[in-house]
Amino acid sequence: MKSTSRYEMIQQILTELKQPAYRFQQIAEAIFKQKIGEYDKMTILPKAIRSELIKNLGERVLSLTPVAQKTSRQVNKVLFSIEDGERIEAVQLRYERGWKSYCISSQCGCGYGCRFCATGTIGLKRNLTADEITDQLLYFHLKGQALDSVSFMGMGEALANPNIFNALTILTDPRTFGLGYRRITVSTIGILPGIDRLTKEFPQVNLTFSLHSPFDEQRSELMPINNRFPLQDVLNKLDQHIRDTGRKVYIAYILLRGENDSNEHAEAIAALLKQRGPWEHLYHVNLIPYNSTVVTPESYHQSDNDRVQKFVSILNSKGIKVTVRTQFGTDIDAACGQLYGS
Repeated sequence: MKSTSRYEMIQQILTELKQPAYRFQQIAEAIFKQKIGEYDKMTILPKAIRSELIKNLGERVLSLTPVAQKTSRQVNKVLFSIEDGERIEAVQLRYERGWKSYCISSQCGCGYGCRFCATGTIGLKRNLTADEITDQLLYFHLKGQALDSVSFMGMGEALANPNIFNALTILTDPRTFGLGYRRITVSTIGILPGIDRLTKEFPQVNLTFSLHSPFDEQRSELMPINNRFPLQDVLNKLDQHIRDTGRKVYIAYILLRGENDSNEHAEAIAALLKQRGPWEHLYHVNLIPYNSTVVTPESYHQSDNDRVQKFVSILNSKGIKVTVRTQFGTDIDAACGQLYGS
């Protein structure tokens, strides 16, 4: 069942009230340009319309309530309460150059149980609605923060939630958020039907695939999804995505000391990504330092620096493009795999 977004509901209300088309534009501008978060304060609208919006949608534009915030030098993590009393987290990253990037959640909890991820220990509570997804960004926008780039790498598996596609429509709509497709990244553990749909409907949105082991048996152990959508099938699908879109695909790889950071692992990753045909240069590996949490197994540790450098040099020597992701937010449990929504 597709959830109807607030923006669709506003249009329905205006239609029922037989309002001219420019009314939606006025409301969108009130929210997105003037940053007005309550319908009653949109004084450009006649009182009757404001009353109708409040009656149907409540007084406030946001469907989320911020309940706690943790801030460190470059990171701001906000815990939101959603309708049924559940909690989700969103993270704002501030880069030195002043660029503001957001890591947002697509589900409350996650049902895929990747062994090293805090969110996975909760299990899946439910999918977020399109409004709950986009409101994580609207919260920051209403506070006057720039939305430079957005990644669906918060709580949950984005491509397992069909509402994500409606959310992407809202985020890229020039009347609302107006974000460029290339400023949005969707991360997946390899949900094939979702990758297909993303390729068809949002070919310009960046796609990141969480690999975490080049060996099937180990990947299945770390990430049970591998039994359902095996690695080779996912890579073939990513080849197809690259052929259809001409866009880069990012391979996310969390380095776990003594588990998946050996020379053999690096060589196997290179072997997987080479000989993929004329498009192989469009694969780019992002290495991510592991971040432990109180709810993830104590057997996992961060790889030491020498190991990381060795890993990088092997990938480089095989002609694989690689970046080591800067670490942000570990001090406030806001880094990769640490979101818990407690």
